Amino acid sequence: MSSPESIVVRLAGPQDLDEVYALRHEVFVVGQGVPVDLERDELDAAADHAVARDAAGAVVGTGRLVDGRIDQESRLEPGTPGTVGTVGRMAVAAQARGSGTGRALLDLLVRRAVERGLPAVELHAQLHARAFYERAGFTPFGEVYLEAGIEHLGMRREL
Repeated sequence: MSSPESIVVRLAGPQDLDEVYALRHEVFVVGQGVPVDLERDELDAAADHAVARDAAGAVVGTGRLVDGRIDQESRLEPGTPGTVGTVGRMAVAAQARGSGTGRALLDLLVRRAVERGLPAVELHAQLHARAFYERAGFTPFGEVYLEAGIEHLGMRREL
């Protein structure tokens, strides 16, 4: 397992994206059975992506922030840009889980939302990760729903 001291978390640049997408594919498509056509979407192009690299330089974590609220069908709701940000596609490689990598990625994306002047951040938490997001200050809202065949819960954090 990677230690927090050996992980570098930063906003991703264009040079990182192929590896970011490869990790997401491994975690979501291979690991969780998410359909490949749902994992990537048009929101990736305008998103702020975060990347975590271990001491050897391998990508071990990622997440993204998009401007606007994403509905339960994974669509950007009209009229919401600038009113809320949505954190999503949070993925940590198996060998880095439990190391603080996920929290460091989430904290970076929340700081980015603050820098962009957003008043709140929302996310679609896989139900098993609810406590992780609650520890980071997110509050659940709404009912549990299925997204890509996985139980999710909407969560929000005021900034």
